[in-house]
Amino acid sequence: MALSEEQKNFIKTASDKTFPFVERCEVQTLEVERGYCKMLMPLKPNLNHVGIMYAGALYTIAELPGGTIYLTSFDTKRFYPIVKDMSIRFRRPATTDVTVEVTLSEEEIARIENTTEEAGKCDFEWDVEIKDANGEVVAITHNVYQLRKIGS
Repeated sequence: MALSEEQKNFIKTASDKTFPFVERCEVQTLEVERGYCKMLMPLKPNLNHVGIMYAGALYTIAELPGGTIYLTSFDTKRFYPIVKDMSIRFRRPATTDVTVEVTLSEEEIARIENTTEEAGKCDFEWDVEIKDANGEVVAITHNVYQLRKIGS
């Protein structure tokens, strides 16, 4: 089921503006579709003391797609997500803006939703490559989320 332009704009705004910390980082949700998002963390407001991107900003841009994918894929009146576990491996300094892309297939969305409906919760996970403006991978994360049924 495709998202309308109105839904896409709502999700982008919610992803970028809901949390004051995220807004201060100047995160931008570039693209959303059902089960997909691409997000950007700009370098300039997230520089550290040695002129590279602050490690916490890299962690943040890797974690944020969990909420964005939730908004693109699941019924927010029936379910909510939590972060269950996340690890990050830094590969090289980020000296430019960075992006992340995450995709959940329709089959995985259905599995998560059906399991959550039956069991009250369902774990799901993905790996994220954080890439600089040249397409170089600066960090890799493993993210584990849990979708929960409201009222369970």
